[in-house]
Amino acid sequence: MIDDLPGDIPPSEKASTRTRARREAKKPADVGTTVEGAAPAKRARAAIKKTVKAKKRKKNLQRKAKAVEEQIGHVFADAALLTTALTHVSALKNPSDRWDSYQRLEFLGDHVLGLVVSDMLFRTYPNADEGELSKRLADLVRGQTCAEVAEAMGLHEAVKLGAVGAGDASNRLRKSVLGDICEAVIGAVYLDGGYPAAAQMIERAWTPRLRKPMRALRDSKTVLQEWAQGKGLPTPTYREVERTGPHHDPKFRIAVELPDMAPAEGVGSSKRAAEKAAATALLAREGVPGGGDG
Repeated sequence: MIDDLPGDIPPSEKASTRTRARREAKKPADVGTTVEGAAPAKRARAAIKKTVKAKKRKKNLQRKAKAVEEQIGHVFADAALLTTALTHVSALKNPSDRWDSYQRLEFLGDHVLGLVVSDMLFRTYPNADEGELSKRLADLVRGQTCAEVAEAMGLHEAVKLGAVGAGDASNRLRKSVLGDICEAVIGAVYLDGGYPAAAQMIERAWTPRLRKPMRALRDSKTVLQEWAQGKGLPTPTYREVERTGPHHDPKFRIAVELPDMAPAEGVGSSKRAAEKAAATALLAREGVPGGGDG
């Protein structure tokens, strides 16, 4: 006890000793232990939060995958195939690992689609010649048609995207990419269920389009060139006026020029699309029929 200090200690030193003892008594016990214990607890909470988010994300992806299966009419035995088909390159941790994205499956699905639609056309139009069948095939398997099928199936809602811009998936995906993903899903169905499963999916989605009147496949650039040649003019020239938008979703403004005529401009998500739009604008201004790409 402090009061039991030897009597030969001066009173002032006894008072100082008592003061130090009171200060020590007021200090929080095990301060170091409390701080050290807080760090693991914080890490544990962060880990739990991360796990909960991962479970929610997995459940959401499973829900979207099930919706896709209902739309395409095929339940996957290997769910990983559908996941890969719906994975955009931007969602990969390592973009160089492109085989984990839709791209390889798109290559396969493109050829499966061509074979199935060719067979459908052959059976549907027994009196059509090779030229007509080829034109119909080109119209039915082109990127825009595949993109339309993808949107009708709701694939744009299920695509796994990385940080490629703001807005919902349908606005963030270029039409060409959405068409490629549609072909990737076809490739995934083919690998999972074989040719019959892929054919069933394609027939389900393409049959209504198969019987529509054939589009005019002479695009506006071809019509403009033929019109210019008929008037003794040189081949139209196309010039890029402006490029805007982010790298993954650019917008091009192209001008088409002919001698002694004011240029006409068009805008598109690719240079080719912008050139077609420019050609269409010039043809419309000059009153030339047959210049729409539909």
